[in-house]
Amino acid sequence: MTQTVLVVEDNTDLAYGLRNNLEIEGYRVLVETNGSTGLATAKKEQPDLLILDLMLPEMDGFRVLRSLRHDGCDWPILILTARGEEADKVRGLRLGADDYVTKPFGVLELLARVEALLRRSTRDDETDAALMRFGSVKVDMASRSVTREGREVPLAPKEYDLLLALLKKGGAVVTRFDLMNSVWSYQADVSSRTVDTHIAELRRKLEDNPGQPQYIITVRKAGYRLQS
Repeated sequence: MTQTVLVVEDNTDLAYGLRNNLEIEGYRVLVETNGSTGLATAKKEQPDLLILDLMLPEMDGFRVLRSLRHDGCDWPILILTARGEEADKVRGLRLGADDYVTKPFGVLELLARVEALLRRSTRDDETDAALMRFGSVKVDMASRSVTREGREVPLAPKEYDLLLALLKKGGAVVTRFDLMNSVWSYQADVSSRTVDTHIAELRRKLEDNPGQPQYIITVRKAGYRLQS
């Protein structure tokens, strides 16, 4: 079945350039050039993946993203951010984006991100219903829910997948490359700071003191491990 990608980007040259390249790869591509129509099309079409610029007319990408996640849309969303706008990346990930690409970007890099996100999203869900714990945090793999001190903690899809990847290693060190491979299905030639950004968000949500984490530990020059 042909997968549908919705591109919401107000730069028409960029938007239709992306459309052409994605169609060459075999995707069905829809294009909208402002936030309001982008949101409406996303809700109507339910695409397999959304490429969303953050700076849009009528309704910015943050509002589009917030509305979609609030309505329970769980398909992957890749945001486009301006170079150097670290705050935009973090805000977008907090609102539920799965990944980001910084402008200007190479078409091959973006196509690799799209392929990885779609491949990951179409894999069979985990069937292991075990309840895993560390500290006051409980992870129910059957419902993909996380609670801390009895209260549910909302995690973005990739935040949950990253947490699960660490949990399944039973305290062993996991390299950034292995996390990128298992969570984002990246190849070795794709570079990203996404793992570090998602780790920071997990610490913010699950640690008592994110600046001095007790559970999600950085192993210098190696990667991360989850300490029970």
